[in-house]
Amino acid sequence: MSRRRLTQIFPFMLPLRRWQRKKFFYYQMQRDGHRYAKRIADGPLPCMVFQTSIPMLNENSGFDMQYQINKVHNLKLAARTLNRVLIGPGETFSFWQLVRWADREEKYRDGLNLVDGKTVASYGGGLCMLSDTLFWMFLHTPLTVVERHGHAVKTFPSTSKDFPCGTDAAVSEGWLDLKVRNETEHTFQIEVSFDEEYMHGRILSPKAAGFAYSVFNPSVSYRKEGGKMYQVAPVCRRQTDKATGKQTETELYVNRCEIAYRLPEGIKSQEGGAENG
Repeated sequence: MSRRRLTQIFPFMLPLRRWQRKKFFYYQMQRDGHRYAKRIADGPLPCMVFQTSIPMLNENSGFDMQYQINKVHNLKLAARTLNRVLIGPGETFSFWQLVRWADREEKYRDGLNLVDGKTVASYGGGLCMLSDTLFWMFLHTPLTVVERHGHAVKTFPSTSKDFPCGTDAAVSEGWLDLKVRNETEHTFQIEVSFDEEYMHGRILSPKAAGFAYSVFNPSVSYRKEGGKMYQVAPVCRRQTDKATGKQTETELYVNRCEIAYRLPEGIKSQEGGAENG
């Protein structure tokens, strides 16, 4: 049995703990020596590096759809703070450095969040859809990922079948951030927009990209451990030189998370070395 945290034993201490964590979180960033990206351009840079779109409403959550509508509201508030931000050479992008004041003038609404392995409705829920999309875009650029956290538990299927398994990025203010550093000589720009159904993301640059990237799972397996189902997914990236056609492949990491929803028919799992249907 895992050890219970003090705030689980005494829930009234949780607001104080959150305040403490946030103060320390941003204090560390003030002293870590990094230059954080904060410049917002008036318009888009001319060349597209990568673009993606993701449907915003998930009808498979098992919760009231109002929480999905609230999530869209929250996503739009957060996206305003980072839309058209420039990540210059030597600069680091931090999700929370930009999003931290998104609700200063207009408040977030209750959306779905993962808390202690369970999906619950809470203030500002749903922002991980924005961090997931940003991380997916960053994987298709030469930007260096400095900090990324996968979700420990998935409680319902994703809305997008285009993303390989394990390419999500959990964020939690005071605890988990998404950061990338620009170690190239070129500036990159984030652009996020919305229509009625989709959130659209683009990475732009002043000049055409010299490389193209594809991200994939060479394999995905499911294992039963201690009565729980886990997904194990290596995440690999193929880089193609547009001038020569030369390709290189790299395994970026192996993602492991608990699957807390019923797997589709036909997917097999392993337990103790034995395969289960």
